[in-house]
Amino acid sequence: MELMFVVLGGAILGLAARYALPRRRTYGSVLVPAIGAGVAAVMWVGLTWLGWPWDGTWIWVVSLAASGVAAAASALLIGPRRERGDAVLFERLARPGASARNA
Repeated sequence: MELMFVVLGGAILGLAARYALPRRRTYGSVLVPAIGAGVAAVMWVGLTWLGWPWDGTWIWVVSLAASGVAAAASALLIGPRRERGDAVLFERLARPGASARNA
């Protein structure tokens, strides 16, 4: 049951990161919350395997903090990379004959 709550918390933090950070138009609406939920689940399971008590405070703090950081970092990294990729693709599609002559 606690795993479900921590995954929900990671998804909520990812949703907050999606709407708090710029360039959200460059990626899907579920990508960053899914990253937050996935990181929260992996951290929770890993920490329980290491013997951290599931009813302790630190397992919650570490799992949710890691999911928030991962969601924010992914939102900050995906946006600019997607914009650069879109610009390159637009230039290639805008001049279809130029790429054939250069090859």
